[in-house]
Amino acid sequence: MSATRNRIASHVEDNPGVHFNELTRALDLAPGQVQYHLRQLLGDDTVIVEELYGRTHYFPPTFDEWERGALALVHRETARDIIARLLERETAAPADVAEEIGVARSTLEWHLDHLVEQSIVEKHYDERNRVTLTLTRPEETARLLRAASPTLPERFSDRFTRLVDRLLAGE
Repeated sequence: MSATRNRIASHVEDNPGVHFNELTRALDLAPGQVQYHLRQLLGDDTVIVEELYGRTHYFPPTFDEWERGALALVHRETARDIIARLLERETAAPADVAEEIGVARSTLEWHLDHLVEQSIVEKHYDERNRVTLTLTRPEETARLLRAASPTLPERFSDRFTRLVDRLLAGE
């Protein structure tokens, strides 16, 4: 395996869920060069690719489908904040989570839809149809949360959304 391909494979191993643009930035390689080597790594099953919610993420083959979905989402700061709140409280109402992390309810619901779709969060309804949120696999989710952190561009994107939420709310 070439030195460049080894660098890419090592970066994916050390940063599971990394997306394409972050690979090119972190390794200071041309996009075409990264594409070429990723095709080779995908072909020999050294790297697995998942396209989730507008981003292409790369993983070592040791991660199962649930872990890949969870890691793709914890790279987003708002999803991380939701998960952190549920780790602290075990259960919470959506309105409380939205208020605590400072996002509009619609923004929270967008992230919750993806967290529920990936079986990270469950919505429970009581007899009055009130919703309570819980994590499906809290210990595993906490481990993945520690393993991944959002990149600077991902943080900017989430913080911009929060700013727009506050501006629209008239704060």
